[in-house]
Amino acid sequence: MADPVAQAPLPLTERRRLQTQLEIAHCAAELFAARGASAVTAEDIATAAGISLRTFYRYFRTKEEAVAPMLAGGVRDWIHDLARGPRNLPAAEALERSARRALSRTDQAGLDSLRLTHELFRAIPGDPGLESVWFRIVNDTEESLVEILRDLMGPDADPLDVRMMAVAGNSAMRIAIQTWADSDATAGNDGTPAEIAARCIRTLTAGLRPPQG
Repeated sequence: MADPVAQAPLPLTERRRLQTQLEIAHCAAELFAARGASAVTAEDIATAAGISLRTFYRYFRTKEEAVAPMLAGGVRDWIHDLARGPRNLPAAEALERSARRALSRTDQAGLDSLRLTHELFRAIPGDPGLESVWFRIVNDTEESLVEILRDLMGPDADPLDVRMMAVAGNSAMRIAIQTWADSDATAGNDGTPAEIAARCIRTLTAGLRPPQG
């Protein structure tokens, strides 16, 4: 069976472009987290990233859009893990498994990404530009989940059930990340992003679980 998220290898120039975008995104996120978006300019981000302002605007239309590659990258990792996970799990369990894996990384890059995500999400509420970027990613995530869950739930699954499962999973992750961002990053196990996400997924998908025979 074909991998629903598989893609052909990208050309070297495209990989470099995406890497540059991600590096700019991390600089933008660090500045937004430290100062708040209103106190940061596109020029500040360009300077931190070691590029010209003109180069910055070749990649992004606004300063807020600069964080999109970082936010979308975390979501993409979750979606890919879900698509490539065990095929014998109920959809709700597959969602919880992939969410735990996405939010429980122990490698240094993963820990740094979680730290920066935690700090950035404290700057998003109340900022229209950052909220717009995040809501667009949330919407795109739902559509990606529908595609993956349609495959996981099988050809006989009701399209409405597939859509509701996607909405439940997407909402659970969104609520979990924002709840975690609003809490102390050093909270106990029940306050880790993985545990919050698991709780949200179990709660929001409870009515969608198949009846037990």
